[in-house]
Amino acid sequence: MTQGIALLVCVVSFAFLALAMERHQETLFGRELSRGQSRAFRTAGWCGLVLALRYLVGGEGWALGLVSFSGCTSLTAGIVYGALILLERREVRG
Repeated sequence: MTQGIALLVCVVSFAFLALAMERHQETLFGRELSRGQSRAFRTAGWCGLVLALRYLVGGEGWALGLVSFSGCTSLTAGIVYGALILLERREVRG
């Protein structure tokens, strides 16, 4: 249960961090967002990652929690990156 919640929080956090970048804003929205909106996405993304870290370390201790957090961030960063590649390729074809 702990891992599932952490994975979900990390996916959302990395999606927010991706939405803070101009390149991905162009791909998804067709325009760049304002600086305030980008900053809000960036802040929410980092806060989510800190929340996931706190949740895992609180549930599993520092040693195993940090290892679990590393695995969660690696997996979810790959998932978000892959989803962005698929969206960009779909946009180019369509």
